[in-house]
Amino acid sequence: MTKILTFLLLTLVFSGSLFSQDLVEWRGPNRAGIYPDHGLLKSWPESGPKLLLELNDIGNGYSSPVVYKNTIYITGRKDTLDVVSAYEMDGTKKWEAVYGRAWARTYPENRCTPTIENNRIFLISGMGEVACLDTSSGKLIWTADANKEYGGESHTWGIAESAVVSDKAVFYVTGGEVTSVVALDKSSGKLLWKTKSLGGTRAYASSLIIEKAGMQLLLAQTANDLIAVNIEDGEVVWTYNLMQHHTGRMGKGANTNTPLYFNGEIFITSGYDHPALMLSLANDGRSVSLKWTNPDFDTHIGGAVKIGNYVFGTTWINNGNGNWICADWDTGKTMYETPWLNKGSVISADGLLYCYEEKTGNLALVKPDPKKFEIISSFKIEKGAGPHWAHPAVFDGKLFVRHGEYLAVYSLKS
Repeated sequence: MTKILTFLLLTLVFSGSLFSQDLVEWRGPNRAGIYPDHGLLKSWPESGPKLLLELNDIGNGYSSPVVYKNTIYITGRKDTLDVVSAYEMDGTKKWEAVYGRAWARTYPENRCTPTIENNRIFLISGMGEVACLDTSSGKLIWTADANKEYGGESHTWGIAESAVVSDKAVFYVTGGEVTSVVALDKSSGKLLWKTKSLGGTRAYASSLIIEKAGMQLLLAQTANDLIAVNIEDGEVVWTYNLMQHHTGRMGKGANTNTPLYFNGEIFITSGYDHPALMLSLANDGRSVSLKWTNPDFDTHIGGAVKIGNYVFGTTWINNGNGNWICADWDTGKTMYETPWLNKGSVISADGLLYCYEEKTGNLALVKPDPKKFEIISSFKIEKGAGPHWAHPAVFDGKLFVRHGEYLAVYSLKS
């Protein structure tokens, strides 16, 4: 019996599940964009699902809300500061707390989705401060000016990273010539390790922890590289040069999306005519090889999801335009590319796609059909201001949609 329990415990540890029992974060479990809710509406009324709640003063931003222990947590920029707020499900504000300085130049809106685990919130400010706060009170537990302390170098539009955590550490991608990635102790913010520098500024994508051959690897992106780091000691296990695929004039180094990982394969995509890549991990996890590229699939900032054997996302025509696309996970073959208003973000729940178009705020429920982009229902987010860049989220049978300083919550149950 003891051996069986030990085996089950090790299985949980190495699958990452042990750390996710009390964890909410950017784009859901494993950051895959697929939310685990079931029994959701399979179509919507013409005006959209039932509106449950509206919040109008959350601060400006493109980050997503998360729900933890029946409380909504969301970040935003107010004046020159990044704040995080906690709301009851009826909209009552529990608290609001400053956790750092907002990005000071172009696109200063907040872009860090809270990561919450074991009653602690982990955040990265627009100027590179890593912070830990208490969920019940908003009290600051610790903060570290990681960008300053470890010589971080920002890309053109600053910092857009949502923190990723392991059992011991919170990780931060610095970029620059001092180090590329640092691990900070979750309980104190003190440095556990830092990698060697691989050069190049940071990118915009949030990182991901995967498991291969008994190793847990942090997949982090700089402007130049995809980097696999052993989370135990900071060893750079392998790197893959991404800059070689940036053949266009625009957006060089603007790696924007969290990778998708499945069964030893890593899917990575950015906009600006940067082709999607499928990388295969060696059996020992210590090297990687290119399996295929797809020049059609260049998602800008909207993420991608894998459903069955297919991956769904959007394309980049220019910063203001793009199409919706589906590709075969195994071969990279484009199954369809079709226009629908504009490019945008995509998530999935209960077997369907939620596609949020970024220019005019139309949100569609779409069948994950590899043959065609088939809209079941759609409605329009009328309130808020600015681009519709925040990714939607699904928690507890509810759909959360942000537009600037505005957050709407809809019921996805009949």
